Amino acid sequence: MHSTDIAHAPTPEPATGDRRRWFALAIVMTAAFMDLVDVTIVNIAVPSIQRDEGATFSQIQWITAGYALAFAAGLVTGGRLGDIHGRKRVFLVGIGGFTVASALCGLAVNPEMLVASRILQGAMAALMVPQVLSIVHATFPAHERGKVFGLFGAIVGLGAVSGPLLGALLTEGNLFGLEWRPIFLINLPVGVAALFLGSRFITESKAPRALKLDLPGVALVTLALLMLLYPLTRGRELGWPVWGYVSMAGALVVFAALVAYERAKGARDGSPLIELSLFRVKSFAAGIAVQTVFGVGLGVFFLVWTLYMQIGLGWSALRAGLTGVPFSVAVSVAAGMSVQQLVPRFGRKVLQAGALVMAAGVLIYLAEADHYGLGITSWQMALPLVVMGAGMGLIVAPLTDAVLSEVPREHAGSASGLINTVQQMGHALGLGLVSVVFFGVIDERPAPAEVGPAFVDGFTHALGWVTAVLGAIFLLMFALPKRPAQHVEGAAGAAGAEEAPVTGEKEPELVP
Repeated sequence: MHSTDIAHAPTPEPATGDRRRWFALAIVMTAAFMDLVDVTIVNIAVPSIQRDEGATFSQIQWITAGYALAFAAGLVTGGRLGDIHGRKRVFLVGIGGFTVASALCGLAVNPEMLVASRILQGAMAALMVPQVLSIVHATFPAHERGKVFGLFGAIVGLGAVSGPLLGALLTEGNLFGLEWRPIFLINLPVGVAALFLGSRFITESKAPRALKLDLPGVALVTLALLMLLYPLTRGRELGWPVWGYVSMAGALVVFAALVAYERAKGARDGSPLIELSLFRVKSFAAGIAVQTVFGVGLGVFFLVWTLYMQIGLGWSALRAGLTGVPFSVAVSVAAGMSVQQLVPRFGRKVLQAGALVMAAGVLIYLAEADHYGLGITSWQMALPLVVMGAGMGLIVAPLTDAVLSEVPREHAGSASGLINTVQQMGHALGLGLVSVVFFGVIDERPAPAEVGPAFVDGFTHALGWVTAVLGAIFLLMFALPKRPAQHVEGAAGAAGAEEAPVTGEKEPELVP
């Protein structure tokens, strides 16, 4: 019998009189905010890093893709380490490591060191992030969790808005002549404070029957992704060698080996990295496909968009950051409306409408970029960005609950973790594809006068691909339930689109 099939063990409700739980909440929210901001803050500084460090285009991709890959590969293992060794302990190790990795990023002496430090940062985030909602679950009684999950939604929205702006201000400010480095170094005082306060105020908790680690599964997933991503990012500048195609084909073989291994491990001890039985639920399988493809589309768009504005149009980081504000605001507003008002009435149609609205925004952007060329203004971008943001908001907030609505309760934790993992993997794949859909139409070293027009052409070409991705998402959504039922522990599902607990199969056991 699978360990996830064991009924929840009765556990004591967390005490409501302990004021320390609110300090603990502030600490884990700070960690979640650091992770969210770190993803968006780097994108806005990428052109500055490329200019100051002389990084190649493939190194630029790996500065972002390396973080996403390490984060995705380590999420499930990070969650299980928390189950086994204690959420507080693993959280503190993660935030300590994240802080050290941030320092290494800020002190990087060349692009290679920066890429390696970003990969380490992603791995440490994979230890830190899965513990966040698990700690909340162990610290707060049931009647308070709804309020707490609502706060998490607000943090996600705040991170989306403030990340690009903070990155722009720190990059433009050139504090102490450090150029882009403060975007990483700002994590140091925050991380040290969270480490000190977390050790005092967070209560330790463990799962009473923790799953075992599946390190071979993690190794196979990571190997398959590297075999796929490395040739994609390096292939263009190396002239698409034969070994690149062999590596990408071999990735499919490794994925097949992963499936066979996970099936055997599940039968042997009931603790596979991936619960394959979930894919027999049609809505879940379709939802995983939607999350993966959506991650690909977002990975392509956000990196290309930043390069287009700052290198192609020659805008400052601050102007690029401010230009993105209408998009972030539209996402937040539409996300709130979709969950509270639209999905209860119209069900799956809201998510499909979101895909079509977002595609319409991309097409408007494509038409404007093509029409205005290098003369386009921030105000002219506002309309397509608001339309895109509204479409994205209609998708991101209710998607997790729609995917989980037909999943058996005992597998809810595994399923939500898998959703988060594949979204990050899709994001890494999208960043890898930038070399094909964007840099593939730009000369390796264009003359200075040709840079702007070349980047505009690359941007419009990439937007065409993003539109196709959104069309695929619209079709995949037909396999989702017409009216997603509110899933058990649904609040965690809704709030956990970004920060879902990856091993929530069992009630956490408080450890004094």
